[in-house]
Formats: sequence, structure tokens, C-alpha cells
Amino acid sequence: MKIALLNEFSQAAKNPIILNELTTIGNKYGHEVYNVGMSEPLLSEDLPEAYSKDNPRLTYVHLGIQAALLLHSGAIDFIVTGCGTGQGALMSLNAYPGVICGYCIEPTDAYLFLQINNGNALSLPYAKGFGWGAELNLETIFDRAFGSNKGNGYPKERKASQNRNAEILNEVKQVMAKPLLSGLKALDPALVRTALTPRFLECFDAGCQNPSIKAFVEKMR
Repeated sequence: MKIALLNEFSQAAKNPIILNELTTIGNKYGHEVYNVGMSEPLLSEDLPEAYSKDNPRLTYVHLGIQAALLLHSGAIDFIVTGCGTGQGALMSLNAYPGVICGYCIEPTDAYLFLQINNGNALSLPYAKGFGWGAELNLETIFDRAFGSNKGNGYPKERKASQNRNAEILNEVKQVMAKPLLSGLKALDPALVRTALTPRFLECFDAGCQNPSIKAFVEKMR
């Protein structure tokens, strides 16, 4: 499985910590991990000149764009994201069809979400409650998330009904939302372009399997 780590500017300083735990567990289970998140030192909002085309100031709004493009293109199978509370990233990702993101603050959240809701993204809080032993909590969360196949149900005898409900929710999102490219084309082009960071493009270019999405990204570069 291919897993991408996304995080925005407010938690950029913690990117190496998160990446280390995610990569350790990813390697343990044979998954590929891509670092698409910001990892520069935390910069003040009062210094916009410190940001550039190669180092844009990403917010949780941009994370939804990145996640949708990576998942829909087939470049990535699963997204690990988050922000200060994890709530903004959660809402941003869930705004898009085909993206099912769960909120995770402890290992049981990760395990139960993946076994019952069969999603393709997790959002974690990287400021709220991120204190002593935080890296141990991350390690255990990722171990429970990626140590077994998802969609097995919990309890296991409810697997069939839970998988069907997850499918129905995804179908509802597809019906209620615009098709991905139609929605992205209706957004402010500057918003989309900011999300196309060098790290994003490296990950996207390496695995994109959708010609229409690839053409859209090429036009937006």
C-alpha cells in the first residue's frame, strides 16, 4: 500500500516526528510512505515573504485538494493527515467525493475506523494533546491502522453489514458532490496551484494512473 503524509504550516515543525513513526511502521508491514507535508520550521503568519512557490503556506484547505488528487489518481492508497486539532483537515478531506476520512486520537480510533468504516484517510491532532509520549501514541496508532487489512468488521460477524454501509456512504458522497475535476475547476485556480507543491508533484508524478487528472494537474502547474 502507498501512504502519503500531509500536514499544513502550523504543524510543519512536527513533520519529521510524524514521518519517522509512520515510516517505521510502514516499513514493518511493507508499505511505501511518501512525505507530502510541510517540514520547514514553523514560520510566523506575519512573515508571508518567508513563503515561496517552492515553500508555499499550506492550510488545511489545501490538504483536501492534495488528498483528493492523490487518491482519485491512484498515486496513493491512503492518506495520513492532520492539523492542530485534526478537525480542519478532517472537514477539508471529507468535502471531496471518494475521500473517507476518520478522526483519530488513539489507537482504537484508527483500528475501529478502518475495520468498520473502511476509509482511506486519517486525520490526527498534532497540537492538541500532543505532549509527553506523543511519538509512542503515533507509533501505536499507525501500528493498529496498518498492521492488518481494513474492512474486516468489528465485531467480525458484522463485517458484511458494515462494509455495505461504508459503500452506501461513499455512494451518497458521489451523488451529493460534483465530480472531482468539475469541482476543482470551479475553485479559485490560485488555491489549487498552491496545493501543487514540489513534494506533492513528486508523489503525484510517480504514481498517477488517471490521464484526465494528470492533464488537469499539468495545466495547473
